[in-house]
Amino acid sequence: MKGIVLAGGLGSRLHPLTKITNKHLLPIYDKPMIYYPIQTLVDAGIKEIMIVTGGNNAGDFLKLLGNGSHFGLKHLNFTYQAQEGGIAEAVGLCEYFAGGEKVIIILGDNLIQKNLKKDVDKFEKQQDGAMVFLKRVRNPGEYGVAETNNKKIIKIIEKPRKPKSDLAVIGVYLYDNRVFDIIKTLKPSRRGELEITDVNNAYISRGEMSYSILKGGWADAGESIDAYNNTINFVRRYWKNKTGKRSGK
Repeated sequence: MKGIVLAGGLGSRLHPLTKITNKHLLPIYDKPMIYYPIQTLVDAGIKEIMIVTGGNNAGDFLKLLGNGSHFGLKHLNFTYQAQEGGIAEAVGLCEYFAGGEKVIIILGDNLIQKNLKKDVDKFEKQQDGAMVFLKRVRNPGEYGVAETNNKKIIKIIEKPRKPKSDLAVIGVYLYDNRVFDIIKTLKPSRRGELEITDVNNAYISRGEMSYSILKGGWADAGESIDAYNNTINFVRRYWKNKTGKRSGK
């Protein structure tokens, strides 16, 4: 399985902090934001990773991350999303990199405290299909919300006005290689983007979507300025143990 970190976007919700840099390069406590999703993939046993970036600061990722040796990797791959085409479009840019293998995708502003290795190993043993992580949240209307029935997801609705559950779909997705064929069939949404929710619902309609309820800390640092600062405080107070290392593994 190969890993993909999505680190494009303009980061307009974090203006003016992002007027001169990509939001994924902003600090979260003692590390750049992008370090956290990369480490999540490495902790899950992923050894080949692609960073998808965009905008005017793409070169800064290479300066910061180099070949990935800081994370124990032999090599890091980079690609560029030329426009704001959505999460699914960004994933589609990685088809050649995937090389027919399954992929795990994580949004670059999502911080996951739990080690995902058991879930990743379980998914690798599946013959095909997809898997998402759900988290119970107080404000589900800000996210894609999963409707479940008999331990199955029956539908995901993006930012519903009246959420039917408190289960938010967080920014970690696992797919078999057919995801790239699905992306090619998508049409832009009203926002003019290819939506990852449409990808997920395509797997749901086939009866090929599983899920795991995420335990432990999770933060969407790019949701707002308040969310960004709350993420810093959370990492500083609860994410670090007395040795200064990440807890929750």
